[in-house]
Parts: sequence; C-alpha cells; structure tokens
Amino acid sequence: MDRGFGQGAVMLAGLAARALGWSPETFWTSTPAELAASLGTENPQDAPLGREEIAALIERDRNE
Repeated sequence: MDRGFGQGAVMLAGLAARALGWSPETFWTSTPAELAASLGTENPQDAPLGREEIAALIERDRNE
C-alpha cells in the first residue's frame, strides 16, 4: 500500500505529537530536516527500511 503525501504527513504529525510533544503548529512550521534531527536521524536516508521497501527488495531478489 502506497501512502500519499497527506497520509504520510498525518502519520508524522501524530508521531511528532507523541514522541516529541510537538503541537500541530510546531509540526507544520518545521522543516523535514528539523523533524529528522528531532527524531534522532541527521540524514533521513539513514532511517530504517519500511515494510514496503523490504518487500520490494525480497521480490527483486527472488526474481534474480
């Protein structure tokens, strides 16, 4: 299931509220870099793979 921008933003807003204590205004006025740094990831590409990415890798390797 591919999440669109809106669904992903809502998920991240909820995560920021729970994990960081951010208000919606703080979330919506922050930059992606500020959110990543606050969540402990200096580089968003360093984040662990998601379920869909892992499934895609498994499928790719299965077909090689």
